[in-house]
Amino acid sequence: MEPVRRIVDGRRADTVQRLMAAAVEEVRAVGFPEMSVRSVAKRAGVSPATAYTYFASKEHLICAVVGEKLQELPDHAPSGSAPGVIAETVRSVVRVFSDEPEMTRAYTTVLLADDPEVNRLRDQIGAEIASRLTHALGKTERAAADGITMAFVGGMLLAGMGYLSFDDLVKRLTAIAEMFHAAGAGAPEPARPRRQRRG
Repeated sequence: MEPVRRIVDGRRADTVQRLMAAAVEEVRAVGFPEMSVRSVAKRAGVSPATAYTYFASKEHLICAVVGEKLQELPDHAPSGSAPGVIAETVRSVVRVFSDEPEMTRAYTTVLLADDPEVNRLRDQIGAEIASRLTHALGKTERAAADGITMAFVGGMLLAGMGYLSFDDLVKRLTAIAEMFHAAGAGAPEPARPRRQRRG
């Protein structure tokens, strides 16, 4: 996942990390509505022009922070019972958001933004979450994986708006995922057509 407008390394990578860390601090301090790329740049100790070199908007910046936090999660290889793997995967992804309530509220707002940079990162974030959930489910029908991913996005939106607690979100999503997994595992194989007897 590419969090910024160009691949960076060395001092430029350090600047990007400072900006993303400052964005988290700024959201905690003043909230997303009052945050701006300029205020984040000031907190990070860089010029606004430098900040805009890497981030087109505050929405782009928030998406980059969320994307990096997801990438930092450890991989969960399927082991033990499938329900246990599913629950741990859901819990780890949800924790990215529940550990930072202000960031979650910010990202909930960002989900509705119409901006090319945001759209690109949002798609990558969705793909990362879908990949983790599908990996935990193991061999699952594509429709089931898509259904679980949509339930996750809808649940995150409700949690971000305060209509659902994150603990409740984990329980409900885990139950939905296990239901899909059980249905897939227990689905009968399609009947083979019978050969017609000759004569």
